[in-house]
Amino acid sequence: MAVTSSSLNATEKKYWWLTNRKIAEKYIKDARNLIAMQDENAIASALNLVDAALAISPCLDEALELRARSLLYLRRFKEVADMLQDYIPSMKIANDESGSASSDSSSQTLSREGVNLISSSNERDQSFKCFSVLDLKKKVMARLSKNCDKEGYWRYVVLGKACCHLGLMEDAMVLLQTGKRLASAAFRRESICWSDDSFSLSTIGINSQPLTPPRTPLTETESITHLLTHIKLLLRRRASALAALDAGLHSEAIRHFSKLLHGRRCTPQGFLAECYMHRASAYYSSGRIAESIGDCNRTLALDPTCIQALETRASILETIRCYTDSLHDLEHLKLLYNTILRDRKLPGPAWKRHNVRYREIPGKLCALTVKIQELKKRVASGELGNVDYYALIGLRRGCSRSELQRAHLLLCLKHKPDQATNFIDRCELADDCDLESVTDRAKMSALLLYRLLQKGYTNVMRIIMDEEAAEKQRKKAALALQLQQQAAEVNEKKMVENNNKCLISSPSIVDPSVFQGVFCRDLSVVGNLLSQGGFNRAIPMKYEALSC
Repeated sequence: MAVTSSSLNATEKKYWWLTNRKIAEKYIKDARNLIAMQDENAIASALNLVDAALAISPCLDEALELRARSLLYLRRFKEVADMLQDYIPSMKIANDESGSASSDSSSQTLSREGVNLISSSNERDQSFKCFSVLDLKKKVMARLSKNCDKEGYWRYVVLGKACCHLGLMEDAMVLLQTGKRLASAAFRRESICWSDDSFSLSTIGINSQPLTPPRTPLTETESITHLLTHIKLLLRRRASALAALDAGLHSEAIRHFSKLLHGRRCTPQGFLAECYMHRASAYYSSGRIAESIGDCNRTLALDPTCIQALETRASILETIRCYTDSLHDLEHLKLLYNTILRDRKLPGPAWKRHNVRYREIPGKLCALTVKIQELKKRVASGELGNVDYYALIGLRRGCSRSELQRAHLLLCLKHKPDQATNFIDRCELADDCDLESVTDRAKMSALLLYRLLQKGYTNVMRIIMDEEAAEKQRKKAALALQLQQQAAEVNEKKMVENNNKCLISSPSIVDPSVFQGVFCRDLSVVGNLLSQGGFNRAIPMKYEALSC
């Protein structure tokens, strides 16, 4: 009976892979019909059918392709990257580097495992330990569902588009170019097979169109070409901006990055955050502190785990002596480092790029702890109100009121909280669910920067008003002193003139009325003589003597 039951079970399970394959093919056929409707709900239902087919046959290439294309249509780019991350070029390079670093330990581990397997006493047990029915089943299903003509093409195209939307521009360019090259090669092979160096006149008419059965639809080929053109343009502009930044041409680097950030076409979230981070460095190097802090805020709104943005903003705030805000960023960075050490991996998925390596985290954490202790001592000693608001606004000390008002107006127009989320309109988010969180982070950081600018404007304006009042007092005191000096000079001149008059006048003092009386008496005598004798008569001798 035992033999009979075992033979029946073997007969029932003899063609298990054929039955499962028919079920999987039915699921795939229904999924294709739903995908052809080009409706989001229909594609979501098709995705469920494809998942059911993959549960039956995990390595079915056709089902994997439909699942990847459905996720791409639903804009679930992160799931596409997680699904096909083994094909990302940068992931392969990172794995090769990490593998070369740990090659010795891995080889020792493998050798130990080999020794344990070889040293087993029972060879039959050893064979059962090394054999896996599940692996054999997967290999058989993969071989049954394998299509040599299509193998690998769709992976490069779908993953390239997903990487482009995720901001991995270099990977996207390599993948799309590879997929395009494979499609062209497949099309050439099929063209040769169709021609077969023989043509039938019955199948070719005078006005017939040439045989152009492309491997992929023409619209997809055109979309790949346009996407590659856009990716190359973005990479060229970023290369120019980075070259200008490395050469010390900060204004030129800012101009190139601004072209990237304010383009007409939406830019992926990861690429946009990277460009904002580099432009913040250019602003900081050129002395434009407020703009640099604003770009760091946008970077952290798009990517809260950006270590470089946190380090840059903390350094900027420490430069202008805003120790409390700098300490807050350093505490956040310390928490991020501790999380990385706890989870034993960098934040985010495996394909996400970082500007720091895992082995550098312990040393950075030690230096960060020392820095935090130093800033806490400064805060405890009372160094809080000594913020360099001139550097924050971008003004020189001793500036005028008009210069302050102009600089403050320009900064308010750029960093007004109502306009803090305008950059999100030019950003293509990797996940639409992140829109609300990105908006909240952008508004909060912009509000803090705006308040800091208003406080800086108030303090600098108070200093300018005090300087103007002191200048008025100095001018008033100088004018009073000048008037006193002029009055003293006038008095001195008067005294000199009086002294000169006293020296010129005669020493005998005679009353002028005496001379006036004698003269009038003589005139009266002469008038009497003229009236008595006329004008032609001689004057008597007594009057002559009197007159003499």
